[in-house]
Amino acid sequence: MNDTPGLPVTAAVVAAVGALTAATVWGLAREGSGLLILDVTTGVAACALLPALLRWPVPGALALAMLAAVSPAATPAATMATLYVAQRRSFAVAAAVGGAGVVTHAIRGLWRPVESLPYIWWLVIVVAVEGALVGWGQLSQARRALLESLRERARRAEAEQARSVAEARAAERARIAREMHDVLAHRLSLLSVHAGALEFHPDAPAEEVAEAAGVIRETAKTALEELRGVIGVLREDGSESLTQPPQPTLADLAALVEESRAAGMRVTARIELGDAAPPADLGRTAYRIAQEGLTNARKHAPGAAVTLTVRAPDGDLQVEVCSLAPVAVAAAAPLPGTGTGLIGLAERVSLAGGTLEHGVDPDGAFVLRARLPP
Repeated sequence: MNDTPGLPVTAAVVAAVGALTAATVWGLAREGSGLLILDVTTGVAACALLPALLRWPVPGALALAMLAAVSPAATPAATMATLYVAQRRSFAVAAAVGGAGVVTHAIRGLWRPVESLPYIWWLVIVVAVEGALVGWGQLSQARRALLESLRERARRAEAEQARSVAEARAAERARIAREMHDVLAHRLSLLSVHAGALEFHPDAPAEEVAEAAGVIRETAKTALEELRGVIGVLREDGSESLTQPPQPTLADLAALVEESRAAGMRVTARIELGDAAPPADLGRTAYRIAQEGLTNARKHAPGAAVTLTVRAPDGDLQVEVCSLAPVAVAAAAPLPGTGTGLIGLAERVSLAGGTLEHGVDPDGAFVLRARLPP
């Protein structure tokens, strides 16, 4: 924090103190002071020392206090110096400078007493004025520090708000990216399987070709509808949210398995949930785990036998997708993968408070296993 006042403020203060000094000297001259030359010299020296307060506040204030012991002409500048130090230094330093002012004015009161005022009352006035200057300066310093603290807190609050907004936007983008991956990876892999079947079996009966084409059309239509629902979130104007499409749950696992079987996968499903249905958000996460596992098996292990197991033995919801080594089948080129499916899935499971494991077991099968707490 910069405590140094600007040039216009300094000039105004010097002009005001100079005017008070001139008035003091004029008053001493009217009283017929025999030390007029000393008073004029002291007043000029005091005004000349004022700019030194900007660089050396405490030494400058002490020098002005000593000049005040010589002549009343230095009192305006010494008073200003005490206030200046009290506004910019600690209470101990300000009190020391104020004490020095009391001592020097007490000395001047002894050898140049005020005829109309007893010396004891002179001391009382000097102590009261110096104490008021120190208190005023400290109060001004505290107020300035408080304002600066409030400004700093406001700046931090604005920065924190901007950071929170950025984090929220990043989280929302990540969520939308996960949803788009979950929706498109599954649907597009189904399209690729059916299209590959048509490509490698051009002599298939017309009925089978028509059936495969119908499946492709329905799968593409479903993919577009689901993608439209996800992208709809991006078009929210902030004042009125669009209604999101129904999210999949464990009840949709049967349809997911049938879709995979229709695409030629050999899927064995074992679903043992008992009577208590898990929460909707937990079911949605479990559905996405099963969907990702089946999609990866279809991509990387075509023709392999796949086992999907979903059960809740101890309250925790367990999902496991186990695919054996791929078998030799006629297929199109391997489907490309972004490598982010399992990463996004791990983040989704972590947000649900669960754990995710994946890798090849001793039998050579790839296992995707998740455990989700209730």
